[in-house]
Amino acid sequence: MQNPLLAEFPTPFETLPFDQINTADFLPALEAEIEKTKAEIDQITQNQAQPSFDNTIEAMEKSGKKLGIISGALFNLNSAETSKALQEVTQKAAPILTALQNDIRLNEVLFQRIQKVHDLKDTAALTPEQKTLLEKEYKGFVRNGALLPEEKKEKLRAIDQELAQLGLRFGENVLEDSNAFSLQITDKKELSGLPQSALAMAKQMAEQKSLEGWLFTLDYPSYVPFMTYADNRGLRKKMCLAFGKRGFQQNDHNNETVIQSIVQLRYQRANLLGYDSHAAFVLEERMAKDESTVREFLNDLRNKAYPKAKKEWEEINAFGQQELGYKTIEKWDTAYISEKIKQVRFAFNEEELKPYFALPKVTTGLFKIVERLYGLSFKIRKDIPVYHPDVQAYEVTKDGAFHAVLYADFHPREGKRNGAWMTSYRAQNHEQRPHVSIVCNFSTPTGDTPALLTFNEVTTLFHEFGHALHGMLANTHYGSLSGTSVFWDFVELPSQVLENWCYQAEALALFAQHYKTGALIPAHYIEKIIKAGQFQQGLQTLRQLSFGYLDLSWHSENSIDIKGVKAHEKTIMAPFQFTEDHEENCMSTAFSHIFQGGYAAGYYSYKWAEVLDADAFELFLEKGIFDQDTATAFHDHVLSKGGTEHPMTLYKKFRGQAPNPKALLKRAGLVD
Repeated sequence: MQNPLLAEFPTPFETLPFDQINTADFLPALEAEIEKTKAEIDQITQNQAQPSFDNTIEAMEKSGKKLGIISGALFNLNSAETSKALQEVTQKAAPILTALQNDIRLNEVLFQRIQKVHDLKDTAALTPEQKTLLEKEYKGFVRNGALLPEEKKEKLRAIDQELAQLGLRFGENVLEDSNAFSLQITDKKELSGLPQSALAMAKQMAEQKSLEGWLFTLDYPSYVPFMTYADNRGLRKKMCLAFGKRGFQQNDHNNETVIQSIVQLRYQRANLLGYDSHAAFVLEERMAKDESTVREFLNDLRNKAYPKAKKEWEEINAFGQQELGYKTIEKWDTAYISEKIKQVRFAFNEEELKPYFALPKVTTGLFKIVERLYGLSFKIRKDIPVYHPDVQAYEVTKDGAFHAVLYADFHPREGKRNGAWMTSYRAQNHEQRPHVSIVCNFSTPTGDTPALLTFNEVTTLFHEFGHALHGMLANTHYGSLSGTSVFWDFVELPSQVLENWCYQAEALALFAQHYKTGALIPAHYIEKIIKAGQFQQGLQTLRQLSFGYLDLSWHSENSIDIKGVKAHEKTIMAPFQFTEDHEENCMSTAFSHIFQGGYAAGYYSYKWAEVLDADAFELFLEKGIFDQDTATAFHDHVLSKGGTEHPMTLYKKFRGQAPNPKALLKRAGLVD
């Protein structure tokens, strides 16, 4: 029987035949496509014609197409629906894929052809997009060792192989520790304070495991409500410390050595390529350009946020001591006390809002918003295979014509890592439309009750859908410049800007309807949402900034001197924390964004992109949140253009000016 990954996909829109693929199919398919890709590269290098954009750069762009789809599917599944068998395959696949990448990037004959094309770029008749692709390929080779002597190339190969496997191991360790912990409660008295929705989900979880009582886990939909509402301080402590121990226990899943190895190898790699640090290497290809610019940006925000954060902390401290009788406020108290203060100040309770945010209605409303802004329509397709029964597949059309496939995967399960993300199963180019996916870990349906989202989950959905729009609306000639293939500190603009619609009455009217009565969310609730949007923004800003500083510290010039993971983290985070540190907890050992994902030396980009999104949305507020001219400009100059031009060029084409940081400070209430 033919390997389904190597055959033509007999599915709607050539989507992956998930229903036919077995884990054992991946390695043989990858090995076959690697050989095919090598042959395609050989054709380029053996071409006797003078190197040109068409026979070198464009030919490279077309190579390895099927390999990209197969490897993308493997790594996507390893995040969203993994198993021991799939993890073993991924660990085997990572080094052979890295080896191929190095074989290509360190191919001297291939680089000489690229260099000749690059040398003649000013005399060649190239489009702006072709010039961008040429520059990206040339820099990609140089930044991956093409100019190194042979002995250093071999060292680079070894480093890249090891880094690929270490990143996978890091994620597996976090998942193992997350899955290993659960809190079973059989005494109902210990559940005081928890909302009915959290109890129903915990009850359902216990029943699924054939256990009595209620079961709570470290998955966000279970963990966050527990930490926010549970009156039992001792149980909050137990949950909190378990969450902080992920990757930091004396077991087979400890990530301390993994981190030290990743940091050392990234530093060595950067040095090999002539950079002082991994941060210097990464930031060269970012809007920020260098570490000093990032630190200046973070320092400026910190100086503005800290006074407000300190006042907010003093309020938490006073409330905890005076109203709750806590002598010392611990980290397992902050979310609980903050919720109490929010309820007093705004008469605001997240749980009161949840009936208005049933996931099916929110999704439908989100589709309506996107249709009004960008003309997209969404239709569930049951005939498109999916990798898990929870996943829904949509055909996306624009002006009546097929435009994209969207997979939506919303609820937690054991084989799925925490958090939320957007990914792609097939990139857009001039010959094909994209297949994209959003993966989240939202509250689950219970019994006859649909999944009811917290407002934070609503904004998360909009955030990830903003990334998906970047993929679905892509309209470039070349796939490697399409969609989210942009500078990392620009990639969060489409996602973060879409969150703004969650705070607008005109948009809320399209999806915030009571799941039982169909009644629209009352106006006074909308007012509370808007007012609560600035609640404890000083502390929230400081928290995000602390992650940015921690990330930079792991990748700066001094990272080579770091001796202990916990001791280093404690030093960096101390200026940002108001609660006492606990020796058995460590954030870095579960900091998947930078040690497993692509945010190494780039976590600051969330805040960087907030400046862009606040400034961009000011134009929508000025013209109208559904103003067609503004939406068209954002589509034409940002969402559809991918990485075809420098992001600041694209942004200025949309906005007519550089972004103004005051918009973010004003929105966060950090300035008047």
